[in-house]
Amino acid sequence: MTQDIQFQIESLTTELIHLLIDEYNWDFNRALDELYHSETYHKLEDERSGLYYQSALYIFQYLKNEIETGIMA
Repeated sequence: MTQDIQFQIESLTTELIHLLIDEYNWDFNRALDELYHSETYHKLEDERSGLYYQSALYIFQYLKNEIETGIMA
């Protein structure tokens, strides 16, 4: 994985954590734990998925659906 892709993923991770905190009123640790253990995050880390090219809000819709239904759609 290139440094550019890694930086993009890290930037998106930061944004996603803030979105989780705002949406669910979670503390930082809970948001971090939920994100890192999600299928959405695993797809984000997979360079082949290209998910890291998308906006944080776009990815957040997948994450939110996964949290609320248990399924990444």
